[in-house]
Amino acid sequence: MKAAVFFGKHDLRVTETDIPPVKEKQVRVRVKYCGVCGTDYHIYNGDAGAAEVTPPVIIGHEFSGIVDAVGPGVKSVKVGDKVAVDPNDMCGECYFCRNGQAHFCRNFKGYGTTDNGGFAEYVVVPEKQVYKVPDSMPLQTVALAETVSCCVHGIDLCNLKPGQNVLIIGCGPIGALMLQLAKSAGAGRIIVSEIVKEKRELALKYGADVVVDPVNEDLAAVLKENAENVDCVIECAGTVYTAEQAINLAGKGAVVMLFGLTSPGDFIKIRPYDIFQKEITIRSSFINPYTFNRAINLLATGRVRTDGIISDIIPIDEISRVFEDPSYRLRGKVLISI
Repeated sequence: MKAAVFFGKHDLRVTETDIPPVKEKQVRVRVKYCGVCGTDYHIYNGDAGAAEVTPPVIIGHEFSGIVDAVGPGVKSVKVGDKVAVDPNDMCGECYFCRNGQAHFCRNFKGYGTTDNGGFAEYVVVPEKQVYKVPDSMPLQTVALAETVSCCVHGIDLCNLKPGQNVLIIGCGPIGALMLQLAKSAGAGRIIVSEIVKEKRELALKYGADVVVDPVNEDLAAVLKENAENVDCVIECAGTVYTAEQAINLAGKGAVVMLFGLTSPGDFIKIRPYDIFQKEITIRSSFINPYTFNRAINLLATGRVRTDGIISDIIPIDEISRVFEDPSYRLRGKVLISI
């Protein structure tokens, strides 16, 4: 089969490899689409992602497809079913798994990080990682289930109350999803800061009340004019500057969600007195514990939309240019078609 194998920093090659066999309680998925995640870019550039990556390995963890084969004992899906795959596989036995924190599993497996993933024609995973989706769902949309599930976990941790004001910094794929989830959670005024004109237009399409070009406008002044207090800041750009900005612009009693992933070696400057004076809660969000079914429901019902988020669909033979050309990442979510 054809697969994109990560051999090391800046070395991603499409190669031929064996189709993996199916064992007991396993499912083989014929991959149709696999999204390119910020974590994949970090891996490609030699940085750490959510899990340790030891090359050679087939990366890609946001994938959808059709069940190609099932092993003995599989009951929840059958050959021909449309499925999404949760790539984060927990042991269920370690301290964290037994105490309701499975996403910190000591024996974690990540399909597309620690184990072979979705930039391939076929992938084999345990049955428990496979979720059947309605036949009416386009597989391009299904490929975003993992991304949405991570965002659902993040929005849960924001503890949003109906009517609260929300600032979202960055309206790429993650920001656009967070915007919709904040709206569904009952947010009051939603203000989006985004440097790219097309993404500001997308934010308005998805229900933002105010959009700001932070390069040419005074974001702090706009916030003062449009919100008595910024109750929640969701940082989705993943830069040192925007992380510091999120803390500085947060209102009194605010939750600051640092969702965007910076490089592992980055540091930000924080004045503890500012946190004290405003009684800020700073939070982060790690992968997607117990949120995958909810993500599929949100996508299936159309409460979370993906039109406008998916910017490019690139065949696997051309995957290298997605990682070599930074303009792809700036435009939106790239799907690799297999």
